[in-house]
Amino acid sequence: MKVRLFDFEREILAIGGEIKEGIARVLDSGRYILGPELGEFEREFAGLCNARFCIGTASGTDALFLALKALGVGPGDEVITVANTFAATALAIAHTGASPVFVDIENNSHLMNPSLIEDVITGRTKGIIPVHLYGLCADMDQINSIAQRHHLFVLEDACQAHGALYKTRPAGCLGNAAAFSFYPTKNLGAYGDGGCITTDDRHLYSKLILLRDYGRKDRYYHEILGYNSRLDEIQAASLRVKLRYLGDWIEKKQKIAGTYNAAFDNINHIKLKSDKGSTHAYHLYVVAVDKRDELKAYLDEKGVETLIHYPVPLHRQPVFAGDRVLSTLKNTELRATQILSLPMHPWLEDEEVGYVINAVMGFYG
Repeated sequence: MKVRLFDFEREILAIGGEIKEGIARVLDSGRYILGPELGEFEREFAGLCNARFCIGTASGTDALFLALKALGVGPGDEVITVANTFAATALAIAHTGASPVFVDIENNSHLMNPSLIEDVITGRTKGIIPVHLYGLCADMDQINSIAQRHHLFVLEDACQAHGALYKTRPAGCLGNAAAFSFYPTKNLGAYGDGGCITTDDRHLYSKLILLRDYGRKDRYYHEILGYNSRLDEIQAASLRVKLRYLGDWIEKKQKIAGTYNAAFDNINHIKLKSDKGSTHAYHLYVVAVDKRDELKAYLDEKGVETLIHYPVPLHRQPVFAGDRVLSTLKNTELRATQILSLPMHPWLEDEEVGYVINAVMGFYG
């Protein structure tokens, strides 16, 4: 049996007709940039996140970068984050001229350890970017409390957390702003690149509207140094279709994850925390296991597709070699040798889930 990590073919079979209708609507309209589809999507996605404003951008990386620019980050500043994330988190910081400062993750999760944050705060620190990795929110109450004491902003990297809840509150309304990615494999994925920023801050929103569109309020009048980073109408129309299904898809993934969790309880080193009212959106299903590389090779032979998110922590990447690290990131480095992403998408059949489980347990049996 071949079990895919993601399955776009089944997605198109399920909703392809509606996607084509949305695209045809855009083509018929003649409006391809900053048109009504984007405006409606921004309104709908802001509602999902319980946020006042949503600003569509060209990618999740741009969402992080533009949010940092709007928050006033620039050369000489520092922003605290984690190293077990996709490079975009730290690249966005670096492209403002600021420097990422890496702290370790908790020993019982894949998420930022809030107790380490104050150890790296200096006069150059401007803010904190917690990463809601794999679809589970970081401990935002503790992080926000620290930020408030030290007059720092909090920017959620929610690029993997569409639909996740933190103590009944959705990702996207838990800090000063949040950045989302609509990369195709995400819980809410476009058919190309895309992203957005959510916020409750009207001043921040007004600045972001300028930043994403050449810094202009009128077609040829530019007020600030802006960028070209707009979510296009075809992607917005596609995302509007998929947004209607997001809740059902996450529920299906949570059900699959529950089956996985029960089966892998004795081999998985990370037992997911469950704060009251919090939910995991399972962008990815990741185990932390012994003999990870051998297991991956074994599953490849069995036809089970896997990936490692992420094999080399950012502080070990040449591009970030000069950036500041809190002592050693021992939990981050340990998990990089253990983590493995297993098939997780809403179209997995019970037979396929059972096959994955049998294959994994067969390796350890």
